[in-house]
Amino acid sequence: MSRYTRYTGGDPLAPPVDLAEALEAIGEDVMGGASPQRAMREFLRHGGRDRTGLDELAGRIARKRRELVREHSLDGTLQQVRELLDRAVLEERKQLARDAMMDDSDRAFREMRLDELPPSTPAAVQELASYDWQSSEAREAYDQIKDLLGRDLLDQRFEGMKQALEGATDEDRQRVGEMLRDLNDLLEKHRLGEDTPEDFQEFMDQHGQYFPENPQDIDELLDSLARRSAAAQRMLNSMTPEQRQELMELSQQAFGSAELMQQLGRMDDNLRSLRPGEDWDGSEGFEGQEGLGLGEGTGVMQDLADLDELSDQLAQAHNGANLDDIDLDALARQLGAEAAVDARALAELDRALRDSGFLRRTPDGDLRLSPKAMRQLGRQLLRDVATRLSARAGQRDVRRAGQLGEPTGASLDWEFGDTEPWAVTRTVTNAVLRTVAGGGSAASGVRLELEDVEVTETEAHSRAAVALLVDTSFSMMMEGRWVPMKRTALALHQLISTRFRGDALQLVGFGRHAQVMDMEELVGLDSNWAKGTNLHHGLLLANKFFRQHPDAQPVLLVVTDGEPTAHLLPDAEVFFDYPPHPLTIAATVEELDASGRLGAQVTFFRLGDDPGLARFVDSIARRVDGRVVAPELDELGAAVVGSYLGSRSRRAQRRETYGGWGERGWWVP
Repeated sequence: MSRYTRYTGGDPLAPPVDLAEALEAIGEDVMGGASPQRAMREFLRHGGRDRTGLDELAGRIARKRRELVREHSLDGTLQQVRELLDRAVLEERKQLARDAMMDDSDRAFREMRLDELPPSTPAAVQELASYDWQSSEAREAYDQIKDLLGRDLLDQRFEGMKQALEGATDEDRQRVGEMLRDLNDLLEKHRLGEDTPEDFQEFMDQHGQYFPENPQDIDELLDSLARRSAAAQRMLNSMTPEQRQELMELSQQAFGSAELMQQLGRMDDNLRSLRPGEDWDGSEGFEGQEGLGLGEGTGVMQDLADLDELSDQLAQAHNGANLDDIDLDALARQLGAEAAVDARALAELDRALRDSGFLRRTPDGDLRLSPKAMRQLGRQLLRDVATRLSARAGQRDVRRAGQLGEPTGASLDWEFGDTEPWAVTRTVTNAVLRTVAGGGSAASGVRLELEDVEVTETEAHSRAAVALLVDTSFSMMMEGRWVPMKRTALALHQLISTRFRGDALQLVGFGRHAQVMDMEELVGLDSNWAKGTNLHHGLLLANKFFRQHPDAQPVLLVVTDGEPTAHLLPDAEVFFDYPPHPLTIAATVEELDASGRLGAQVTFFRLGDDPGLARFVDSIARRVDGRVVAPELDELGAAVVGSYLGSRSRRAQRRETYGGWGERGWWVP
């Protein structure tokens, strides 16, 4: 037997979860100093370009909650009772006035009773319980009061009962009373542990029509009843003392008998005992003018409870919180099916991020970006750098095509000036596809056009030892240069590790001290608030690295936003002074001269507009025939990668003309 239900999974043709945008945002936050766990949580909160985040859903929840409280009041049933009472008295007065056959003394007595009714609505209803109505319309309005109270009181505990009992007969009401007695008997047996599954089934067979939610066992029945009953109690708690007193007094008139209230009170006591964890004591402050009946008000109280639970679930604030905790059915009820689809998509994204291998857990239990994530981030950043380089300098990619390199296995469209061999297979294939697409036939011959030509892509094969020195002093963080610096390092690391594997790269961060870092360490580096820019120590480490690679061309790239204010003493202690001390300047220049003697190609990337830094960097760059670049922050990555690629081009030209780099410098053939 097949069973079909409404599909609730969103767009079945929607593309799979795309982790690229999420990883880019998470990586950006991590490079800014956030933990991966916090960065992932922030992305889920804010969402993506085409994805609703948790904050947006939580905001809609909060707005709906405010609307429910501001628009409604809880005296809807009391207002209806007053209107029915006023109608009954008015119709009775009309009847007394036009009844010419009535004895004058009897008419005067009846009018006096109506005139002297208590101002309290419950007392007036009670006073008229024994009144002998002369008007059929008045009697009908008064009977509606008792019927309304009974149906509303039942609707508080059993949703939909008000509509179900509209126009009910005395037999219908009697059957409801039997259901309440049997229900209380079942609840009390369950409380004593004496009930059986057969007891529950027998009850449902006899009274199942009153429970459209179709509970499958006693616990499901209890959960449903307790939630509704607790909401009814919270509604009562939310009324003013006067409203609460009126309602309690009027309740005794429900269906013209006090038994209904007795059975409902008995049921509430049983449910409170069996489900003490429900909120039986809460209350709300309603401010609006739209009166709610007892059943409607209880429904609103349940909605408010749902909204509060959803707000907690969306906040993800407690330990162990998980997006799978979100009640999608409740979210769909409150905000619509699309909101549930959005939440489900976020949960899928959360699982995909955790299962993708982009995050790894350290022995201490902390989350870290995995090497896989670092590579993915590097690819994204490198694509961005390539786009900027292409726009700025006309380059097609960060690879180059030329006769001095080795084939990569790929090909490129031919451009004027390319000297590498044709990629014959790709060129002929392009010509055939163009001919067929134009309506021609390959059998009649294929004519090559210039647009068909592709050439073999190559990479230069001269080796380099690249030292990237990045300023990690507190000014980099304060001026918003922290993340661009890390993005630049990651892009360069990705370029060298994937496309120029013969080159060696060392990352050196220099603040008050300098230290060699791997890429993961630099990306996760927190802001450094210690004062000091120890370029001298960074150059010491870079020169040591160059000496460890005597067969490679040294390339020194320095990213900084301040003059050197610290240097390393012979005893490994740090000397710091501001403004820069002459000893610090001298030590830094001496070590830079050592880089020059090693043959390093030097480029300084100066961040900021400090005139003192500009004068210092220009002067020391001239000492070693170096270059100074002053990029905007969003151009830093392109500037550094472009400088590196330019150094490779210059090395290739020098090798072709002069020879190669050896232990003692350039050799000449």
